Amino acid sequence: MSDTAIKIINFHKKYEDEIYAVQGIDLSIKKGEFYGLLGPNGAGKSTTINAITSLVKPTKGNISVFNKDIVSDFRYTRSKIGISPQEISNDWFFPVEQLLYFQAGFYGIERKNAKERIEYILHKVGLYNHKDKKMRQLSGGMKRRLQIARALVHDPEILILDEPTAGVDVALRHDLWDFLQQLHKGGKTILLTTHYIDEAELLCERVGIINNGKLIAEDTVPNLKSSIDKSNLEDVFLELTGRTLND
Repeated sequence: MSDTAIKIINFHKKYEDEIYAVQGIDLSIKKGEFYGLLGPNGAGKSTTINAITSLVKPTKGNISVFNKDIVSDFRYTRSKIGISPQEISNDWFFPVEQLLYFQAGFYGIERKNAKERIEYILHKVGLYNHKDKKMRQLSGGMKRRLQIARALVHDPEILILDEPTAGVDVALRHDLWDFLQQLHKGGKTILLTTHYIDEAELLCERVGIINNGKLIAEDTVPNLKSSIDKSNLEDVFLELTGRTLND
């Protein structure tokens, strides 16, 4: 298998109103790497993630997962990826555990074979004691945990997280950080988008900064800071984009 987990070449996405959400991104993420994608609102982060998972069709360019094209080898590439989207979308009337069995079924995993994996994931994300609760009974933080649990239920090699800690309390953020670091140490390739600069500094080996649909900088956090003589990643971001993450 290739040492490159995700490769994006000259990716463009134009919508019907002739507005480009992404304009020529080139990006390569190594197998086992923890990569952060930063950018203001509307910069093109979610469009890029959705293209990797085949939810968005590129207007131009190519995207591959372990050297397999996301269009011609859709089943293979999709099976390698687990995604925790920014928007929470689940069936509100089924228990947490049942939702995970449904998710496993989407990937062809039989119920008897999914049981051990689901119990493991429920324990790891702190939802085991809430497994019989329905989605509508969960707190916001628990819903975020369930999003990540769903992404992991088929044990993918690549985990994509679109603002996984948005709107959760500080204690839960730290719990999720610890869990993500464990996954990374275990060999998972992780692509993270976040509006929390400290999150990217703590977790990510490399960071890409996207603005107006273009990748304008990419390097390790120390190298990005030293390249323009800044003491923290937030100052680097402001210097390069002239915007805050929430703009």
